[in-house]
Amino acid sequence: MTSEWWRTAVIYQIYPRSFADANGDGMGDLAGITARLGALAELGVDAIWLSPFYTSPQHDAGYDVADYRDVDPLFGTLADFDTMLAEAHARGIRVIVDLVPNHSSNEHAWFQAALAAGPGSTERARYLFRDGRGEAGELPPNNWDSVFGGPAWTRVTEADGQPGQWYLHLFDSSQPDFDWTNDEVREEFRDILRFWLDRGVDGFRVDVAHGLIKAEGLPDWTPPAEGGSMGGAGGLADDAPDAERPVPSAEPGVALEPGISSEPGDAPPFWAQDGVHEIYRDWRALLDDYPGERILAAEAWVDPLARVAQWVRPDEMHQSFNFAYLETPWRAAALRRVVDESLAAFGAVGAPSTWVLSNHDVVRHPTRLALTVGNLQGHGVGPRTPGIGDPATGLRRARAATALMLALPGSAYLYQGEELGLPEAIDLPDDARQDPTWFRTNGERYGRDGCRVPIPWEAGSPSFGFGPTDASWLPQPAEWADYARDRQQGVPGSTLSMYRAALRLRREHALASGTLEWIETPDAPDVVAFTNGALLVVANTGDTTISLAEVLPDEHTAAAAAQPLLASGDLARGILPADTTVWLTR
Repeated sequence: MTSEWWRTAVIYQIYPRSFADANGDGMGDLAGITARLGALAELGVDAIWLSPFYTSPQHDAGYDVADYRDVDPLFGTLADFDTMLAEAHARGIRVIVDLVPNHSSNEHAWFQAALAAGPGSTERARYLFRDGRGEAGELPPNNWDSVFGGPAWTRVTEADGQPGQWYLHLFDSSQPDFDWTNDEVREEFRDILRFWLDRGVDGFRVDVAHGLIKAEGLPDWTPPAEGGSMGGAGGLADDAPDAERPVPSAEPGVALEPGISSEPGDAPPFWAQDGVHEIYRDWRALLDDYPGERILAAEAWVDPLARVAQWVRPDEMHQSFNFAYLETPWRAAALRRVVDESLAAFGAVGAPSTWVLSNHDVVRHPTRLALTVGNLQGHGVGPRTPGIGDPATGLRRARAATALMLALPGSAYLYQGEELGLPEAIDLPDDARQDPTWFRTNGERYGRDGCRVPIPWEAGSPSFGFGPTDASWLPQPAEWADYARDRQQGVPGSTLSMYRAALRLRREHALASGTLEWIETPDAPDVVAFTNGALLVVANTGDTTISLAEVLPDEHTAAAAAQPLLASGDLARGILPADTTVWLTR
């Protein structure tokens, strides 16, 4: 196992309930993951990251944790986890687990004790309980809204049956926020980290890593404009004017995403407070005491990239998700800017840049990249969403965007099923939806169910091979049979074959530890071209075919005429179609 593996790793996100179901109950589980590890080793990933599998009432698909030291029976047992971990390690695959420190479930023993103990108790001090405003405390303590819609405060009924205090929940009402100024909370999470590190996990992806600390006094705050669920824009439509596109900038004082500014003082009082960094320095010191380079990866929806880099300074986390890159439209100028700023920002603190296009909270990129109207992060898409766009165009762009991403230096994240080219599941019946966002907005926002549908493995099997029965916790679109892994295995030109080839070539040519050098193409503004080591990478983000020999400088003429090592689409030698990326030998 190589030194500082995380700098160059390809990390594959597993959403456990939707990856593989071993017992046929329609819910993915740990035994299912174990059974499919061979496919991931074959794909060529370095590590897997598991979304929560802890004991939970599942009001938010496991991100409402009732017991941080056990496995929910839906997913198996601790013994199943240990088996999965051992099998992954035997294949050279590291395992990262989700940690949810901003909030717990309202069924957590601590919160139940807080309800029973009453105002002023040490039990309530672990959470953010406050008296209400108004003559009888009938109004919430402040005006904050929940990420999932509606107010961020819920009033409790006290033991005497009277309305009492309010508790903060930045997400669903079933997810009360911890008070991270409380030393007992801090020591509890140190112990949780040790519990999983002692079992052998290789690191933690930290949910809402820009949260935890709230501004003193919990002041009112009104966002200047509507934003995505975590402060991000979630990507704008391809035909939006450049001035409206979420392209990051390191210029101080520029508000880049609705709701979060580049100035720390302008951040919402519940996001990106300076006090979070003390917590992560403490955690980093704890992890450094363990052998094998255990890592911390931040989910921090913060702008600009220069601020995101604060989460990955040498004594804090190892990685932070590059949401600025995820939200960048399929436009050459925007892509060049975000790549430059990513490499500069993360490089300035000695951290690798990360690259990501999809995850369990955003519209899958084969659908997102074809949208013709804006779609805010976390809102999702569904049958009534305008501007869905052409699926063939979306898949073509998604393949090209992936080929571009995997040629960049740094670490890359893949989301389960993207290697199959899966689009967002748009036509889910209303009565099948389960995301809290759907319910808290009375159906105004579809939420994230569409990117969480169980993935297809074998086209002719029940539930497309997700499990041994037809059961599936979210319905699978019938057309997903065409995306099944067995339909693509070994098929030249399939999305699965492209991903496998890209990961193999990425490793063989050491692209992740390479150096990017741009190639200027003044006569082709829709082209992104660069070298990385021995490779020449060219992406055509426009809608017309180009001749590589005509747009590349003379010194690359020979490469332009050569047989490509990798192409995201069909092409004749030397001709690059629209929405296509090619890797060539210099």
